[in-house]
Amino acid sequence: MENYISQYYDYLLKEKKFSQHTVNAYLQDVKSFYLFINKDALAKVSEIKYAHIRKWLMQLSKENKTNHTINRKIASLKSYFKFLYITKTISVYPLQEHKSLRTEKKLQVPFSEDEMKKLERSDFDDDYFGLQEYIIIALFYALGIRKSELIQLKVADFDFSQNEVRVFGKGSKERIVPIINELNKELIDFFEKRKMQFPNNKHQNVFLLKNGQILNQTFVYRLINNYFRGVTSKQKKSPHVLRHTFATHMLNSGANLNTVKELLGHASLSSTQIYTHSSLAALKKVYATTHPRFKSNDDDYEP
Repeated sequence: MENYISQYYDYLLKEKKFSQHTVNAYLQDVKSFYLFINKDALAKVSEIKYAHIRKWLMQLSKENKTNHTINRKIASLKSYFKFLYITKTISVYPLQEHKSLRTEKKLQVPFSEDEMKKLERSDFDDDYFGLQEYIIIALFYALGIRKSELIQLKVADFDFSQNEVRVFGKGSKERIVPIINELNKELIDFFEKRKMQFPNNKHQNVFLLKNGQILNQTFVYRLINNYFRGVTSKQKKSPHVLRHTFATHMLNSGANLNTVKELLGHASLSSTQIYTHSSLAALKKVYATTHPRFKSNDDDYEP
């Protein structure tokens, strides 16, 4: 069965063009499933039935795994067995009847505009890497990109003459995102300093660690968490919250939902609509303080 996992790895990386992080997560879930069913002494992958998968799900539930986590693991198995099915390794797809568990959608609380202004006034180190940290945060807020998308940004992806950057999203789907003039100038300055900091570096990724290696997910998460710790009391401080903040502030300022969808790289509008909840709260607040009927007693209105 290890041979199939190796083939599946190549399929995800080369054909589906998933990021290394996503591929590793899928493989970890599949290997975890195999480890569980080893006690059933199955000789062939074609012998795996939905009953085996159901036993695994029951075990995950006993381990108090959340529905969200279980659904993610099932998504990994679905992808794996679909691969086996289309390659004719198996003749029956064992997850045909499976339905995802119900989960509550947790709304991310975006940073406020005041918190973002405070962050801009943070004390970044007065050296190349302090500048890099500032640029990373500025790009997250200005472009609304994902953590993996930022890490993958290459020097050649930026076109400063057109004030734009090419971003590769999920499944290597390409989109062009505009860059505001002020940030464009700051990026030009940063790229000049990058040439001096890493004159002979082999990596074309824009952002590098002090040892010249490519940034990793943990580094980026900690960077965001550390800086926001000084400007907000919100519990969740992450690159994804910054992405949510970008979308919310765009919508609050009057941006069209379809425009925000394109900027975020969402495949469907339903993925973008989750951000309208935060935007709607701001809209209600404006309504409560500006409508003639409510202006005199707006303290009684709770958006």
